[in-house]
Amino acid sequence: MKKTMTNRETAAFFRNHDRFLIINHRRPDGDAVGSAAALCLGLRQMGKSAWVWKNPETTERYQAYVKGLETEEIPENAVLVSVDLATENLLPLNGSAFAGKIRLAIDHHISNEFYAEDTNVDPKAAACGELLLDILKQLGPVSPAMADALYVAVSTDTGCFRYSNVTGNTLRTAGELKDLGADTYPINKALFDTKTIARLRLESALTDSAEFYAGGMVCLCSIPLNLMDEIGATEDDADDISGFPRSIYGVQIGVLIKELREGGAKLSLRTGPDYNASEICARLGGGGHKAAAGAQDQDGLASAKKRILAAIAESGVQLT
Repeated sequence: MKKTMTNRETAAFFRNHDRFLIINHRRPDGDAVGSAAALCLGLRQMGKSAWVWKNPETTERYQAYVKGLETEEIPENAVLVSVDLATENLLPLNGSAFAGKIRLAIDHHISNEFYAEDTNVDPKAAACGELLLDILKQLGPVSPAMADALYVAVSTDTGCFRYSNVTGNTLRTAGELKDLGADTYPINKALFDTKTIARLRLESALTDSAEFYAGGMVCLCSIPLNLMDEIGATEDDADDISGFPRSIYGVQIGVLIKELREGGAKLSLRTGPDYNASEICARLGGGGHKAAAGAQDQDGLASAKKRILAAIAESGVQLT
């Protein structure tokens, strides 16, 4: 029988088992990678056998955090644990065999589908890294390397503490991670204060092609594959660009649609406090948080644009 777990019960779960394989989601962000890395380091520090499943879509900027922790083989008798994974539809491209087999899920998405045998989910947490700091403190000392990984998790899922999902606990978590040895300056510099030429060109192209609706309250931007190829942009260059439309003055609903090389398109939605991104994306089979959510469209950019605009209209927004 499936059940929910507290942080204390989750810590006990880790004490009671010895071998773990940690899985994050497709196109992993800083929270997914940082949470997986910190948990793996913490379990190894306890003397447990633990690995992070090698996600082929982990971008260069995050690869250093999982270096030496990854495996492409499924360890015998390993307990499968997912972090920051709301639905099995978002299992990594090489992880479909894990469907229906995940024993424990640790997550913070309100849209979590409770696919695991045991689930620890806290939608009030700004990042999965918040939950993991509390859990890992119950398992032993948090090392500077673990603190670095958790700081990446929390800072990236909050836009360096600028987004509306930030709570007092989020800021206390950041302060505690700093005290535990997180080297925050180089992390902040690399992730939030440095842009490649390709990234600048990508933002310029998005500015030129932005479409506005509802008197400028809704902004939609698209990234076709030929644009990425034309300017020589990588997935690292496009990391966290989903918030770009929402950053424009007057925009309350920002939509970014990115064409995927494997086919279809990814939709990312960022909303102001008067709108619910998760509810809008749920109309397309997606989900997430109130202020940030996503979905996918198997038919590509044109279909994704039509469907997301219809979903926004259905939520009560007059687009014209």
